[in-house]
Amino acid sequence: MALAPGVIRDSIVSYLSTIGRDAGLGDISRAVAANVGEVSPSSIRSYLNLNVPDLFERTERGRYRLAAAGQYVVTELPFAPVVEVGLARLYQADCFDWLAARAANSVHAVVTDPPYGLREYSRPEQDKLRRGRGGVWRIPPSFDGHKRAPLPRFTILDAQDHAALHRFFRKLGHELMRVAVPGANVLVASNPLLAHIVAGSMREAGLEVRGSIVRLTMTMRGGDRPKNAHAEFESVSVMPRSMWEPWVVFRKPLDGRVQDNLRTWKTGGFRRPDRDRPFGDVIRSSPTPKTERLIAPHPSLKPQAFLRQIVRACLPLGEGVVLDPFAGSGSTLAAANAVGYRSVGIESDPNYVAIARSAIARLGSLRVADPG
Repeated sequence: MALAPGVIRDSIVSYLSTIGRDAGLGDISRAVAANVGEVSPSSIRSYLNLNVPDLFERTERGRYRLAAAGQYVVTELPFAPVVEVGLARLYQADCFDWLAARAANSVHAVVTDPPYGLREYSRPEQDKLRRGRGGVWRIPPSFDGHKRAPLPRFTILDAQDHAALHRFFRKLGHELMRVAVPGANVLVASNPLLAHIVAGSMREAGLEVRGSIVRLTMTMRGGDRPKNAHAEFESVSVMPRSMWEPWVVFRKPLDGRVQDNLRTWKTGGFRRPDRDRPFGDVIRSSPTPKTERLIAPHPSLKPQAFLRQIVRACLPLGEGVVLDPFAGSGSTLAAANAVGYRSVGIESDPNYVAIARSAIARLGSLRVADPG
């Protein structure tokens, strides 16, 4: 099937823009193939040479980079960032619309906490939450004089909700397969009741399941005695108290070997905390501190001490763009700023976008305990 005019050129530009340096004809050919399918190296060489010196510059025989004066940009209209803080950009949009407009092979990692119950972030349920009415959200009673944060009732989801969840994450996986570079890490927050659906759905879309990151944190979920029969069955807990949070780890399939992928796309593994220690899949954490919740009052806010560890680890060479398609009040973007990474977030709820305008800078500037 013939490719539309400009597709090969756009693919070359997207790749050279992503790596930010020159590349050999072989690497460029593999990048184009990963994006649009197999194209003969001679055709790619012709596209390059026809656009030298206006768009491309030949650095040496068989190696090219974007020309310094080249102003060609793969557009993402009609979207424009509504918040720009440091190295972070936040867009107010439906993430699927935004992803459809994003250039292929243009983000290097994904770290996100999506609406994995779906219903809890629908407009009616969000309105109930803000009015303190609950709905799908459980408003816990005070405990030891402290007001506890609302929690979604994932146990009330039925088979229809699970089917919708499966479709949602399969669709998300398809979109991320296109926009992520080969070898990109995709980290998705979940919970013990639904992580298997998230993993299966996104694997069907083509992403590789690479295990889970266990966030060890004490929560108040579970452990309750039978409702309206707690005195009769005082030695029974209906389900275990949840003391951990799973983050499902995916990877877009590699382009060749790990070392090939690292050289070409800067991805394919996790960045080590230091030379002597590998990045581990169990991270001790705490509930999000009150200081952070006051800055960014989002019901699913994760602590910066945890987010900064996984955001730093997701780019193995410390280079590239981190994407959060469900950015909420911008905590992932704040963590990326704190560790010096470029990041992009998408959030559809204007209330959370308004919070993010100040929260990204304030969260990112907080001093947190050294993860080491």
